[in-house]
Amino acid sequence: MDASNKLMTTGEFAALCDVKKQTLFHYDDIGLLEPEYKNENGYRFYSIQQAEAYSLIDMLKEIGMSLAEIKDFLQSKNPKKITDLLTEKEKLIDKKIEKLQRTQQLISNQKKQTERALQLDLDQFTITDMEMEQIVLSENILNYSHKDITKMIIAFMKYVKQGEINVENWGALIRQEQIETGDYLNYSHFFLRENSLHLTETYHTKAGKYIIGYHKGSYLSTYKTYDKIKAYLDKKGYRICGDSFEEYLYLMDGISLDVKANYVIKIMIQVEEK
Repeated sequence: MDASNKLMTTGEFAALCDVKKQTLFHYDDIGLLEPEYKNENGYRFYSIQQAEAYSLIDMLKEIGMSLAEIKDFLQSKNPKKITDLLTEKEKLIDKKIEKLQRTQQLISNQKKQTERALQLDLDQFTITDMEMEQIVLSENILNYSHKDITKMIIAFMKYVKQGEINVENWGALIRQEQIETGDYLNYSHFFLRENSLHLTETYHTKAGKYIIGYHKGSYLSTYKTYDKIKAYLDKKGYRICGDSFEEYLYLMDGISLDVKANYVIKIMIQVEEK
């Protein structure tokens, strides 16, 4: 009886498993998945049952196992070795899932931020009541050089990444003294809005009235918006009584990455009536 009549050709088996024939040839060459039968001409033939074996190999590849590890795993007669290896891979999968969940959260935050930003009137100032809020501050960077601030940003972002923090928005804190003297680029801290309240290094903003305005473009020209805010407050009978929180927003204006076209700084300064 010709066994090949009851089996699948390499092409048929490859189509069943949705894989290239060359992959099956390679698996055969390294002894990972040998065909059920080879005829005298060297043609390979596979059984339907071998599709399950291929699915197992594909799954183990998906979780990050090398072909050598998979071969060793499938040929192992040591149950503890198998269990230990699967436990290790399970932990790696958990880490990948956590990373994907953080990425998903970042995408969701960016989507919400963009949707809100596109509805803003960037030329309007508003004075509104704001509640106390918990944020995370970087170390004090007041009077730091630009080079040192850059290092601080890098270190701060590494801290965020290593701490697996889900960041909603980030920005910079400018003390009241700097605002009053026009020293608008002399930040005291960077800050994060985050939704993981397990951190201990937190700061609470003050509840009260805040003026909210928007600066579109580079942070190097925020002085123009601050001057407008001061004039607006004077006209409305208010004065600055607290710090400024600059929150960095991104507007998806086409596909341009131009700073002037897409980046907006939300400025929030605590104020009171004169």
